[in-house]
Amino acid sequence: MKKIINRTSDVVTEMLDGLAYVHSDLVHRVEGFDIIARNAEKTGKVGLISGGGSGHEPSHAGFVGQGMLSAAVCGAVFT
Repeated sequence: MKKIINRTSDVVTEMLDGLAYVHSDLVHRVEGFDIIARNAEKTGKVGLISGGGSGHEPSHAGFVGQGMLSAAVCGAVFT
């Protein structure tokens, strides 16, 4: 195997789609954006959102969930 990336222009979108699909009980993808958000709504708490580039993978998206980030905004590769 030479690559695990189909097209470099689609790598962030495909990783976020996969994360949202596999963990659909915990997170969802915000339509039209490279954002992963948790499903559980919290009232009376401050939301915490992290953002950053997607160097090797959209790493911040892996920290979204109950007791962790409310959402992660994933930028383009190496931004």
